[in-house]
Amino acid sequence: MNEQILISGGSIAGLTLAHWLARYGLRPTVIERAPRLRPGGNGVDVRGQALDVTARMGIMPQLRAAATDVQGMKFVDAADRSVARLDINDPGAIEIMRGDLVALLHGATEANVEYVFDDSIRHLEQDADGVTVSFDRMDTRRFDLVVGADGMHSTVRRLAFGPPSQFLRHKDHYFAFADADAALGEDRWVTMYNLPGKMAGIYRSGNHAQAKAYFIFRSGVLTYDHRDVDQHKRLVRDAFAGETSWRIRDLLAAALADPDFYFDALSQVQMDSWSTGRVALVGDAAWCASPASGAGAELALVGAYRLAGELAAAGGDHRLAFARYQDSHRDLVRRKQQIGPNVRLMVPRTAGGRWVRDAVAAPLLRAIGAVQRLTPARGVQALPEYTAAG
Repeated sequence: MNEQILISGGSIAGLTLAHWLARYGLRPTVIERAPRLRPGGNGVDVRGQALDVTARMGIMPQLRAAATDVQGMKFVDAADRSVARLDINDPGAIEIMRGDLVALLHGATEANVEYVFDDSIRHLEQDADGVTVSFDRMDTRRFDLVVGADGMHSTVRRLAFGPPSQFLRHKDHYFAFADADAALGEDRWVTMYNLPGKMAGIYRSGNHAQAKAYFIFRSGVLTYDHRDVDQHKRLVRDAFAGETSWRIRDLLAAALADPDFYFDALSQVQMDSWSTGRVALVGDAAWCASPASGAGAELALVGAYRLAGELAAAGGDHRLAFARYQDSHRDLVRRKQQIGPNVRLMVPRTAGGRWVRDAVAAPLLRAIGAVQRLTPARGVQALPEYTAAG
């Protein structure tokens, strides 16, 4: 039956997978490198089939109660005058802070799932009957299956599939976000200020006392340790060194003081297969569409639901289940990885490009959003109701 399943990663994909595996009578264990659930993060959108997943989990009322109330985004000049505004309120989606969604998912799973915090997988060894897993801290254990839900820099993917260079596709930008003084931004708006090839902004939800600072800058591939926060802060500080216009210095000072400062590349993960033997991937580890897609939470919720459901429906036959999972979810991933002009509109390369963007941003983005909402999701399979075999 392949009942003992190790999930590496305690964020959206990993917790959703654990919930459904436990509901189908399987025995998931979640291992998370951090000493606790990660509370921070930006706003994420739950839309489309992901709304059905959360409704079936029974957390829709809590999801709506915790939602942000951001009305739109605006671009400003150095004097903080609005040069373009866009209402981004989507009635077909619920925006929620990533940390709030993770807390809801954990609350829906903790009674039936084994959690191991402050530890990580060191080595995997597969054989015909299972996977032997060694860890940084706890003793070696044996599992029937292992699932990597450990993000774009997945340890499981590296150990079971190969080095990151085989799968990561850099999208020419880096981004950071961290806490910021809410007084620096307009209530219920995302405020963005551009310099050529750069953007600084502030996200302020009226439902949350804490605002978030955002930074994006254009760059080729940089060499750095993706776990070294001090190094991340230096890279962002250097990218915006000497910039004194608008509120950049205040936002940067607040962000650099935040211990939960987050920095990474705008990259995508592209893989031909999300499984090898008894090891599978889900979420950003398998298909990261980049934050520019706005689809990370949606893909994680739906993909994890499908993976757990296919394992249950196949009676634990992982070969059959992994193939069906990939076949059913691949088209949605392809669709969401087509991020279009989002980054170019948010971070124009030149001052002239910024002027053009400010002149056409609102009508253009409204048109793109309308097309995306009205265009049928061709090839995307309907979300089934799974039942455990037997």
